[in-house]
Amino acid sequence: MLTSKQRAFLRSLATDIDTIVMVGKGGMSDQIIKQADDALTARELIKGKVLETADISPREAAELIAAAAKCDVVQVIGSKFVLFRRNSEQPKIELPKARKKR
Repeated sequence: MLTSKQRAFLRSLATDIDTIVMVGKGGMSDQIIKQADDALTARELIKGKVLETADISPREAAELIAAAAKCDVVQVIGSKFVLFRRNSEQPKIELPKARKKR
């Protein structure tokens, strides 16, 4: 689970990355989930887009991929979404530390 500070940090990183995952009129498929899973393993942070012809909302698409790929939804804005999953073997992104509760 990401803190709001970590989520804000990841949103700032996501502004410069290209959209990798596209969900079109075919809707959600195993191919799209596998593509997102592979990209998350390689990059940790990915951006996706739901096209207007799709029969699924961007929020639904992000939640479905997050559940299948075991990742976190960072942001859903308009037709785009951002997902994050830490690579335990070779981490590329160093998240800000979560504050300890008192």
